[in-house]
Amino acid sequence: MTMSIILAVATVVLLALGLPVGFTLAGATLLAVWAGSDFPLVVVLKEMFVGIDSFALLAVPFFILAAELMSGGSLTEVLLRFASQFVGHRRGGLGHANVLSLTLFSGISGSALADAAGPGAMLIRMMEKAGYDRAYAAALTASTAIIGPIIPPSIIMIIYCLQDDRVTPLALFMAGILPGLVIAAAMMVTNQIVCIRRNYKSDLPRPNLAQMLANSVRAIPALLLPVIILGGMRSGIFTPTEASVVAVVYALLVGKYVYRTLQWGAVPTILARTAILTASVLFIVAASNAFAWVLTTENVPQAISAWIAHLGLGPIALLLIINVFLLVFGIFIEPLPGVMVLVPILAPVAHAAGIDPVHFAMIVIYNLTLGMITPPVGGLLFVTSAVARVPLTELSRELKPFMVAHLIVLAILTLWPCLSTWLPSISGLAAR
Repeated sequence: MTMSIILAVATVVLLALGLPVGFTLAGATLLAVWAGSDFPLVVVLKEMFVGIDSFALLAVPFFILAAELMSGGSLTEVLLRFASQFVGHRRGGLGHANVLSLTLFSGISGSALADAAGPGAMLIRMMEKAGYDRAYAAALTASTAIIGPIIPPSIIMIIYCLQDDRVTPLALFMAGILPGLVIAAAMMVTNQIVCIRRNYKSDLPRPNLAQMLANSVRAIPALLLPVIILGGMRSGIFTPTEASVVAVVYALLVGKYVYRTLQWGAVPTILARTAILTASVLFIVAASNAFAWVLTTENVPQAISAWIAHLGLGPIALLLIINVFLLVFGIFIEPLPGVMVLVPILAPVAHAAGIDPVHFAMIVIYNLTLGMITPPVGGLLFVTSAVARVPLTELSRELKPFMVAHLIVLAILTLWPCLSTWLPSISGLAAR
């Protein structure tokens, strides 16, 4: 167990020093292999390459590119106008418009950070001008951006399927729809309660029927993208990887020729941003695979699985314990490496206990994503704090009611598996 001890200590120390998660995982792995084993260091590079040697991972850069192209094509403004017309004129209306806009954008970006940094920044400014406290607007944005990886398409779901072959990307895409909508509803209820207490009123006029019809028609091309992705995959026209390429072509055509706001001169910048985001995601995936290899070599997953199985817990008790473990684990590490490291350990235990693999996948993804709004590592906190220019202490204080709402939703998803399994089941996508 020498390597695993060095690995754990090195990981904690490097995270405490503020090193990015990808470099932390790679550095801790190199140190563990160098100081605690007779393996040559080149084995770390080998395992890193093995971690990204997958055809399914080709979907990651294309989904990122599709989101960047749609953002460059004024998608944010179109969706915001569409969402605001239904709730923007009500008490707390801009907060509700924030939730609806980010929920709709989630069906395109697949990334919580992209939602917070893109449309989230614009929504925070609008809410502040309308009289909302800036820290509150930032907290609502960060809490709602959690929906990004839940509603399809989702990058983290693709990564999850590489770790557990009992589920497919399409099954998880379908499974995320209802939980994502439940989370959105919970955020809107919380926003309504806070707005009533603080007397946040809306200054947006109620649009007339002609304006609503025009806004809705203009939003149709943007809203069709998730429908095309899911419909094409469900009908067998294309695979998840091919769906990502279709999404890029569609986003390019819509931005350039439908909305006519995407300029050819902006494409090189969009491609550069996509390359940087893709490199960061895939480096984390590669480092996580090497990290997980050390744990497997040291028989850590087998030991944990045997210990949990020895407890003899029923499905509900097991899920409750796993929920607590994942919530704590997610505080210190980002969702992608969390999935890479933990799913090979926990998924077989859950399957042996009779827990549906799709249901378990949604529990893991939601839990680890919640870590993005909890310090000290929470990526969404830092992104939202930066775009809103709000101190982390103020942002964290405003997050409290939303965290309570998230925990209630997590309990509901845990106790009622049908929220995750119903759509995959009726679509003939039951777990293997």
